[in-house]
Amino acid sequence: MVAAQSSPASDDPAVTQARRTIEESNAKLTRYRAALDAGADPHVVTAWIAQAQAEKIAAERRLRQANEDQGRQLTRDEISEMINSLGDIAVALSAAEAAEKAELYRQLNLRLAYQPATNTVRVAVKIDSSYREVMDRVRGGT
Repeated sequence: MVAAQSSPASDDPAVTQARRTIEESNAKLTRYRAALDAGADPHVVTAWIAQAQAEKIAAERRLRQANEDQGRQLTRDEISEMINSLGDIAVALSAAEAAEKAELYRQLNLRLAYQPATNTVRVAVKIDSSYREVMDRVRGGT
């Protein structure tokens, strides 16, 4: 779990898309500058430039937000303490109603992505010390 925290945004599709949009916007801006230098109508090219810059700014904002969302990394001891404090999660989840499970997964920000090529499911969850309170509600407290 500690290692999984090291680069969560690097394989995030939203981060990948934001980086791609920034690169594409930079390429467009270079082409539009060349078009202006070649004598294209400045009014038309100015509109294109404004659109490319707006797309780039929005992508940079999404990328910044993704980096901020990563937050502080938990230490190995903090993760161990959290896991130990939760008790037997499997028993608690198997006994929980479907609505309780859905609410728990929502609060944990649990994301599942099926990978058909490998017939596997990629699971991502935002680990936070406040989850102890969430699991206490599922287990009925201690």
